Amino acid sequence: MVLVTGSVVAHLVVATTGGYVLSVLRPKWAAPVRWMVLATLFIPGSISLVALYLTVLDLPGLGISLANSPWGVWLPHAAGAFTVLIVMKFFDGIPRELFEAAKVDGAGPFIIFRRIVLPMSRPILAVVTLLTVMNSWKDFLWPLIVIPDTEKQPISAALPRLAETAEQSLLIAGMLLAILPPLVLFLIFQRQIVRGGGGFTGLKG
Repeated sequence: MVLVTGSVVAHLVVATTGGYVLSVLRPKWAAPVRWMVLATLFIPGSISLVALYLTVLDLPGLGISLANSPWGVWLPHAAGAFTVLIVMKFFDGIPRELFEAAKVDGAGPFIIFRRIVLPMSRPILAVVTLLTVMNSWKDFLWPLIVIPDTEKQPISAALPRLAETAEQSLLIAGMLLAILPPLVLFLIFQRQIVRGGGGFTGLKG
């Protein structure tokens, strides 16, 4: 739960701020950055795994190691190009007139982000939250590598070890815990998810 919660928070921060800059603020360098973010989707995760692990072992500029700590899972999960792009696409559908009217009233970028963009983005935030929870909860390889301490590993990394030593009843209970939270979350947020999907076609009103 700690790993998943931190990943969700980090993901939401990066996706919303990144999407806001690229879609709403639109600085001069927004277009090439969009293409660079899109290009990262074509890089298989296995290719960047070694470089990412070396970065976590010795964080550039700080000289500290994030291995065997939740930060080693949270920060890499935060850099999700897919969620940045879908949030950016949702923000593209928000009428620009709202931003122009807010600027006329004296609102700055932070006020627009907090009082206009975020309240209107609840459906897409629910989608991002669900996707992050599902990916983080079932993530096996990265937590297994970056958290060698078995006491700190999540249930996805512990299940194979549990299958070798524990009774079948305990294994089934562990498998239930592994699939139940994402399923419950989906049932809770299914209405917001459907609304979020509709946001890709644009907003009206």
